[in-house]
Amino acid sequence: MLRNGYDADFADRCFSQIEGFADYGFPESHAAAFAMLVYVSAWLKCHHPAVFACALLNSQPMGFYAPAQIVRDARDHQIEIRPVCINHSVWDNTLERRPDGALALRLGFRQIKGFKEEDATWIVAARGNGYRNPQSLWLRAGVAPAGLERLAEADAFADTGLARREALWQVRAIRGQIDGEGIREPEAELPPMHLGEEVVEDYVSMRLSLRAHPMELLRPGMPGLTACAGLQTALLGRISVCGLVITRQRPGTASGVIFLTLEDETGVAKVIVWPKVDERFRRMVIGGRLLRVTGYLQREGIVVHLIAQEVEDMSHRL
Repeated sequence: MLRNGYDADFADRCFSQIEGFADYGFPESHAAAFAMLVYVSAWLKCHHPAVFACALLNSQPMGFYAPAQIVRDARDHQIEIRPVCINHSVWDNTLERRPDGALALRLGFRQIKGFKEEDATWIVAARGNGYRNPQSLWLRAGVAPAGLERLAEADAFADTGLARREALWQVRAIRGQIDGEGIREPEAELPPMHLGEEVVEDYVSMRLSLRAHPMELLRPGMPGLTACAGLQTALLGRISVCGLVITRQRPGTASGVIFLTLEDETGVAKVIVWPKVDERFRRMVIGGRLLRVTGYLQREGIVVHLIAQEVEDMSHRL
């Protein structure tokens, strides 16, 4: 600095600031702290995958991995995922011991969109030997019809032998009693929901489904697609993938580049959308829930990205 014309006092003060930062700054201690977090997380995920998945779900919202991704990854690692149930679930996701000694992950009431923790507390407190139907839950736990509807929409009454539509039908009857109609609903033969309807309702109520992935049902009618898991081995060139949008990121340091993560029934695909492409397909990139992206593969080692050239919103197919 002296050779470059700076005075000694200024040089000393600059050096002191750099020296002080070096004791706690990014290069050493920050990296060490992250390395410890990575090591502990990797060890837990390797040796106790059910515990790890359960803890991640209970820590939501975290901003990066969606619940559906965490659940799919756990199932890929042979973890049994059990649905939300009025007779077994509590507010948080929990672990249940299987007959073979392994742990299963029971989804908690917190996974139901819009459901209140207070209602979950009352359900657990008044559960006793279990609930037989929405009526018994209403009378004993005092859950309001709005909460009962959310439980029915999440198929939480399946343990009582009620399908989703049957449970909703009974909840609507309870709402009628509260409104003073006093009408006793006759037994109704409701048409069973097909798999596609069940999957959609699962995603609407809980943002995940244990039945199937939407792309598993849509793929036969959408020819010319490469599965997300197939990107690792696909030949370099122009290809198309289609999946649910799991994350959208636009880091301030990325000069306007948008990073998308798409998920189908086989895995996830990382998509890079350059600013010029974003300008052309802005509405689809920002608003689409199910996107078909066509572009070119970019592969570096085991890291594979799809460089988007065209983006099509397929959300209507859901």
